[in-house]
Amino acid sequence: MRIIAGKWKGHPVKAVPSNKTRPTGDKIREAIFQMIGPYFEGGNCLDLFAGSGALGLEALSRGMEKAILVDIQKNAVETIHHNVNRLHAEEITEVYRNDAFRALKALRKRELKFDLIFLDPPYHKVSYEKLLEAVVSSDIIKQDTYIVCEHDAEKNLTFSTDDISMIRREIYNKTTAITIFKKESINHA
Repeated sequence: MRIIAGKWKGHPVKAVPSNKTRPTGDKIREAIFQMIGPYFEGGNCLDLFAGSGALGLEALSRGMEKAILVDIQKNAVETIHHNVNRLHAEEITEVYRNDAFRALKALRKRELKFDLIFLDPPYHKVSYEKLLEAVVSSDIIKQDTYIVCEHDAEKNLTFSTDDISMIRREIYNKTTAITIFKKESINHA
């Protein structure tokens, strides 16, 4: 794996040495960023199931100001630290070993808001609906926040509120789907 674009373009990203994580491949990462960017003018990024940290680091490379990378697996957190250090990105990243739901509670207390949130939990192990509800109730999203979900292509994510709606769904390699939600303004007539 490597960083695809931006200030760290071409830099290698070490994968997690474990079969418990499933890295997002370069082609899918590029497709994600073409749908939501491809570049940013600042902002905060959250990756709740960060694995190697590749999605958050890609977002930083493309212009996000700060990334918070969370994973519960010890090997993943060690790999994230390795990748962050290789890119000298310690000042603009925070890395935590934590459960996603606990991390959301902690972030709510900090009153942080994110422009971009990645949700890529192990397939069939986490309810995306509960996860999306927890993201919304944690009050960490703001106007125009993108929530990018990577999931099994057989799963059709449905989640919407008055101001959060699905804006895109794509299937890759017949097994992986990307569903993107966005918080948009409510038009009052």
